[in-house]
Amino acid sequence: MDAFKSGADVLFVLMGAVMVLAMHSGFAFLEVGTVRRKSQVNALIKILVDFSTSTVAYFFIGYTVAYGVDFLVNAQVLSGAAPADGYNFAASGYDLVKFFFLLTFAAAVPAIISGGIAERAGFWPQLTATAILVAIFYPTFEGMVWGSRFGFQEFMESTFGFAFHDFAGSIVVHAIGGWIALGAVVMLGARQGRYRRDGSMVGIPPSNIPFLALGSWVLSVGWFGFNVMSAQSLEGVTGLVAINSLMAMVGGVLASLVAGRNDPGFVHNGALAGLVAVCAGSDVMHPIGALATGIVAGALFVWGFNQCQKTWRIDDVLGVWPLHGMCGLWGGIACGIFGLEAVGGMGGVAFLPQLVGSLAGVVFATVTGFLVYGGLKLTVGIRLTEEQEFAGADLSLHKISAYPEEDMAR
Repeated sequence: MDAFKSGADVLFVLMGAVMVLAMHSGFAFLEVGTVRRKSQVNALIKILVDFSTSTVAYFFIGYTVAYGVDFLVNAQVLSGAAPADGYNFAASGYDLVKFFFLLTFAAAVPAIISGGIAERAGFWPQLTATAILVAIFYPTFEGMVWGSRFGFQEFMESTFGFAFHDFAGSIVVHAIGGWIALGAVVMLGARQGRYRRDGSMVGIPPSNIPFLALGSWVLSVGWFGFNVMSAQSLEGVTGLVAINSLMAMVGGVLASLVAGRNDPGFVHNGALAGLVAVCAGSDVMHPIGALATGIVAGALFVWGFNQCQKTWRIDDVLGVWPLHGMCGLWGGIACGIFGLEAVGGMGGVAFLPQLVGSLAGVVFATVTGFLVYGGLKLTVGIRLTEEQEFAGADLSLHKISAYPEEDMAR
């Protein structure tokens, strides 16, 4: 029975890892459908290469930073078939699929950032940023919250009586990615021609709504692996997480439909806004609380996107700061509201530690974003040249466009 249980848990976590891996294609197509045609190939390549770079960085450095475990032992030890002098790996290779699962979360951070800096970021500087972020900065905060390292959770419990609760990463993944992206976008500056001399915005519509919608659907489906399988064992899985994810998703869709006045970009991103926000408290909220969380997130995304682009003149191409940053922050706080027993939640959380922990994540990520991208800007540069940006990232960096036959016919 023990062998069956360990094998079942391995399969369960592996399925979750594969579902979240599939979400990276959703990130890719969401970006492909939003950017202009001259940057679509670049969007696809960035996501795949960033994921590959993240895997290497997380395997050799990041996972050790977050959890104090490394893989520099023989395969018998790694698979749990032989004891070790230090950390004993679980049977059936469970720790290896757990690494795979958590890697897909770590790699989501550069995938989030990619959408904000699209169309004008240099390829190799972004790849360098990915390696730094996934090896050092992201796992540091991950270890603080999920790895019980660096004394963060002990401080929260001793100060507030409760640990900071982030079941599936509203703060650890989404807010960290979104607020790092803010620094990256600000350091890069706006795309050429995005704003007129008087400060008014030049509209740049999405290049392909069907691709944008496909990206949203792939992300939404994969998100049920992201959230439900964060239990990391069959014994811990609960349908409450699934129904809460569903309710938050539809709440985000309906709110963004109204607030965005039927705009398809807002509607499809509204689903993601709801899912971002519910991650933290999906295991403790009542479904009605999850619905409310999603409704607020959908409206918040529409407001934040418009403010960024029109008022603050922050050229965040996919709106990743309002989507992941603002809605992630809301999700961390919402867990401390709708997770309370007094409003029908499971309890075990409190408002103040959720507020403090969420703001700690925002501060950490914002400083990280400006530090990493500011440092790269000062040393190697982070932006395409004017000529490269005008021609488009596809031809400038990859020597082929998404529509080569059309280019040849011109």
